[in-house]
Amino acid sequence: MLIFSCAIVASAQQEPAQPGAKPQIKVNYLNVCAPSPEEQAILKAAMVKVQIKPQFARDFEISRGEATLKDAPDSKFVRLRRDFVAESPLMTAQYSISSDSSSTIETMVLRMRDYKEFHEVALEDRASAGAAPPAAMLAVDTPVTRIRVERLGKSSVVLTRCQNADQNAYEPLFRQASELMAQYRKALDLNAMIRSEIAWLSGTGHSATSAPK
Repeated sequence: MLIFSCAIVASAQQEPAQPGAKPQIKVNYLNVCAPSPEEQAILKAAMVKVQIKPQFARDFEISRGEATLKDAPDSKFVRLRRDFVAESPLMTAQYSISSDSSSTIETMVLRMRDYKEFHEVALEDRASAGAAPPAAMLAVDTPVTRIRVERLGKSSVVLTRCQNADQNAYEPLFRQASELMAQYRKALDLNAMIRSEIAWLSGTGHSATSAPK
C-alpha cells in the first residue's frame, strides 16, 4: 500500500519555455515511506559507493551554535567536517548533532567528488531528548531513520521511518544505512574530536577543540 502523508516531499521545477508557449511546471512526488524498486536500487548503490575505508586529509573544521526559529524551540548544534585525501572518490564527510527540548538529531552527509551519479548521501537518526541526551547518542550506534540521496538535475531519493506503515521490505536498507553510520562515527573518532563540544551541547562543560589524530 502506498502511503501519502506529511512525509511526502513535493518539488517543482520550471522547464525552459518554448517561444510563444506557456511555461511548463513539472512536479515530482516522492513517497518516502515506500520507495519504488528502482529507488531502492539507487539508495543501495549509493550507500555501497560511499562505504569505503575513509582516508582523511589533515583539513577539518569544528563549529557550534544556537538556532532560533519562529514557532520552533531553540536548539543548539555541533558540526564536524573532515576532508578526504585528493585520491578518494569522496570529497567531504560532515557530521552534525543538534538538540532542543524535544529531540536530539544526528546527521551524516557524505559528498562525492564526481557528481555524475549522485551528489551526496545523507543519513539521519533521532531520539527524544529525554531518552537520549547528546552524549548518549555518541555512546551507542543509534539506528538510522532517514536516508536521502541527492542527485544533480534529478529528484532526490528518500526513505524514512513512517509510523503505522509496513516497512519490512526496507529493513535491509535501514540496516545497511545504520552500519554505514556506525562506520563513519568510528572513523571520525567523534568521542575524541568533539568531546568538549558535546559537553557544551549537553550543558555540562566548555569547548576546547581537539586536533585530529
